[in-house]
Amino acid sequence: MRQAFWHAIQALAVALALSPAGGGAFAQSHLRIGLGDDPDVLDPTLSRTYTARIVFAAVCDKLFDIDARLNIVPQLALGHETSADGKTVTIKLRPDVTFHDGTPFDAAAAKYSLERHINFRGSFRKPELASIDSVEAADPLTIKLHLKAPFSPLLAQLADRAGMMVSPAAAEAAGDRFGLKPVCAGPYRFVERVQQDRIVVEKFAGYWNKDKVFIDRITYLPIVNATVRLQTLRAGGLDLIERVLATDIKTVRDDPRLKLSKTVSLGWFGLLVNVANGPKADNPLGKDPRVRQAFAASLDREAINQVVFNGEFVPGNQWVNPQNPYYQAAFPVPKRDIAKAKALLKEAGVTGRLAIDFMVSNTPEERAVAELVQTMAEEAGFDLKIRVTEVATALKLAESGDFQLYMNNWSGRADPDGNSVIYQTCGAPQNMGHYCDKQIDAWHQEARASSDPAVRKAAYGKIAAKFLAEGWIVYVYHPQILIAHSDKLEGFTPIPDGLLRVIGLRLK
Repeated sequence: MRQAFWHAIQALAVALALSPAGGGAFAQSHLRIGLGDDPDVLDPTLSRTYTARIVFAAVCDKLFDIDARLNIVPQLALGHETSADGKTVTIKLRPDVTFHDGTPFDAAAAKYSLERHINFRGSFRKPELASIDSVEAADPLTIKLHLKAPFSPLLAQLADRAGMMVSPAAAEAAGDRFGLKPVCAGPYRFVERVQQDRIVVEKFAGYWNKDKVFIDRITYLPIVNATVRLQTLRAGGLDLIERVLATDIKTVRDDPRLKLSKTVSLGWFGLLVNVANGPKADNPLGKDPRVRQAFAASLDREAINQVVFNGEFVPGNQWVNPQNPYYQAAFPVPKRDIAKAKALLKEAGVTGRLAIDFMVSNTPEERAVAELVQTMAEEAGFDLKIRVTEVATALKLAESGDFQLYMNNWSGRADPDGNSVIYQTCGAPQNMGHYCDKQIDAWHQEARASSDPAVRKAAYGKIAAKFLAEGWIVYVYHPQILIAHSDKLEGFTPIPDGLLRVIGLRLK
């Protein structure tokens, strides 16, 4: 009897040692998320990719966040006040917060993080925080942001990577290698990364809101092929996938083990014209706004939506979607007009077929859109030569001016400033066509200087009137954010920025 008892104890010990919990009495809950691509560097100061933002949503809390209705809500901040002149923003910080290395989050740490975003070599957050003149740690839990001029989009910037807080101790020790092992103050701490294979994070026991964190471990798996992502989800190898193809919506809905979430994206999809970035801008499309207007008139946005996206996306012609309060109704989505396109080309002196180098990222949906655009534009007199290019390579080529027409998308921001300035103003980081109009810049500053929505919308109206006629971007549609997940996952809420919030998620 005694021998049988000890055999049972030994068997239990072996079972516990081999359990996923690593010795605990219960298996850990493990959420597996399929990403559309492998994120770039996991440093919020240096990162540029959408999928990195998805990972950061679990690892790096921000001063503020946005909710499903696009309200800006406190996260590591408790609240804020803006001075009467609009040039000082005082932010109260949440007490009793620690970073993943155990060091405290306080005003000094917040000041360090913001200054790192502004000053670190190669920072992509610097232009987002360019309005800040200085950061003051007023007391242990209060920071004051002294601005060069009033800047209404500031809180929206602090609700994204520019507002992510990093451990000063870890950042100082790691230098430019911080992204290899980020240390932040989010609900999950970084465990490991294998490039092109997986990113693993685990629940942080010291998280300030730990009572709402119910999953022990998350593994992010980059699977570029959307069909394979869905197949893996259906086979049980994943629990959630982002960027479901619109053509796969019926497959998801017909599977009783899956659930579909969708919401209109904050972002936009457009066709970018090289107007002043090197020799490839020297052609009628790049040099004459009438030719760009003719090209835009050749497109049938609703047909693209129906053919490629089963009518699920939102046709658009501006940097915000038609449901957005800042959308300019005076400039509605235009219908296709081939007669107008041909007349504009004739007026611009274009004879014969106009050959255009058309760079397209190598994804199934973008290739399908490109082929439709090619066919539509051909009827007006354009000869688009499609050049399919890997996503990251296409971005680098566009930055160097190696394109005439480039199909591109922007994931979107809560404030319209984040969807426009970065592409429309002189010398802006995403202004790959080198478009520059000082009047457009001035109107953007007008919109930034006011916190009155009516004043801001009026400024954007002036921008729309000029930029839609003369600018370098032809806006085409706004995606639906399509997320599919197992019916075992509970508590998921889609947010229009597409980021996957993990607070409140449970696995049955």
